[in-house]
Parts: sequence; structure tokens; C-alpha cells
Amino acid sequence: MADFTAKNIMITGAAGGIGVGLCRHFLDAGARVLALDLDAGGLDRLKGAMDAGERLHVAAVDLTDLAAVRGVVDGFGAIDILINNAGAAAATALVNMTPEAWAHDLGINLTAAYHCVEAVKPAMMARGAGVIVNIGTVNAMTALGHPAYSAAKAGLISYTRSLAIEYGPLGIRANIICPGTVRTQAWNARAERNPEIFTSLRKWYPLRDFPDPSDIAKAAAFLAGDDARMITGVVLPVDAGLTAGNPVMAAELTLEKF
Repeated sequence: MADFTAKNIMITGAAGGIGVGLCRHFLDAGARVLALDLDAGGLDRLKGAMDAGERLHVAAVDLTDLAAVRGVVDGFGAIDILINNAGAAAATALVNMTPEAWAHDLGINLTAAYHCVEAVKPAMMARGAGVIVNIGTVNAMTALGHPAYSAAKAGLISYTRSLAIEYGPLGIRANIICPGTVRTQAWNARAERNPEIFTSLRKWYPLRDFPDPSDIAKAAAFLAGDDARMITGVVLPVDAGLTAGNPVMAAELTLEKF
């Protein structure tokens, strides 16, 4: 595990499944973590689950409010590493999309990331160093439902690349991780509707398995660490091979077993 002692790391969406995994990994690696989420109760549970003392700071904040985000960051101190993990999807298909759902998904999945970068970048620019790791989704790379969420995360890929080319000369790196299906509590409702959902989904994944939050955290730690010092502007799927190709279609085309 890379050592992040003395690093200040800001993690958004910290009360969710991936967010908890990110917080745990970086705290275990010695970091001082600022955990942000709109869910105050979830942040309380996060703090109770972590044995990190004063190295873990939590703040319930609306990430679509730039002034509020800046206020939290100013109160914590300069951020070395920003992990934009916050995300949510309000509508599963265009047929049930509303203007409010569209605005919600773009706000939390794209605009919030911009606000967080705006809040942390002055200190990064001043010292000529910083790392931004955005958490996207494979939905940003192909159509898998949740159209507004997917469009926002596709925008996050483009935004990440813009950060990389514009702020690279200032010593700031930016990359994006695109998870596939991740085993988190967010899947509980679907599993209740279809207890066989993970079994039925496995055929689409070459590894026949799904990442858990610790797999996403390990990828984020690599991109945030010194071993990735020459990596910026990269889109990294952590998806058990989902975006490599379609094994079901390949099997039907070739009449071979995949």
C-alpha cells in the first residue's frame, strides 16, 4: 500500500459504498481525509466505523453550492488530492425523465466535480502540485440506461481531459476511473426485486465477477500516488472487462464458447 502520510485528501460522496471504501483505504495509508456528503447521518456512521481520530473530518454539504464547498475547504486547509466520487441517478430511462431529474443528475455528477476542483485548485496551483481523481462509470462509455447520469459522467471524462492538458503545466494531474457494476448497498433494492441479478449479469463480464469498493480505492490510490506521476488524462475502466467487448455476442457470432 502506498504511503499517504501527511497528505490532505478530499473525498466526495464519502458516505456511499465506494466512498466508504475510499476513505478507509486512504486513512489506512496515513492520510488526513476530508469526507464530504449530503447525507449527515451517513457521515456520522462513517466516522463511527473508522478508527482515525482527528485525521478524519466530515462535513455535510451540498456540492452544487460552490460557496458552501469553498467554505468547507477553506476551513480544512490545502488539499493535496481530490477524489470526486459523488454521484447519483434519478431516472433510469428517457421515457421517465423530467427536467428536474435531468438537472439533478447533471448537477451532482458533473457540476459538483467542477465546484470541488474550483475550491481546491488555488492551493494546488500555488504550490505547483496536486492530483485529481474523478470517479465516473462505464455508462459514460456506452448506453447502459440512466441517460442523464450517463451524459453527465461522459461530460466528466471530457472535463478530466481538459484538466489534464490545461493544468498539467502547473503540476496538477487529473485522471478518471470508470467502474462497472460494484458490490455496494446501492444494489440492494435491485437484488430484492431480482435475487438472481448478479448471477444473470456475470455472463457480460469476462472475469465473471464484479469489483467491490476496495478495488476502486486501490485504483484511485495508484493514480493518486507517485508511481503514476507520468499518468494524466487517462480513462481507467475498473469493470471486470465489461468494456473490452461483448462475450455473449462474440459467442453467438463465432459459435464458440467464451
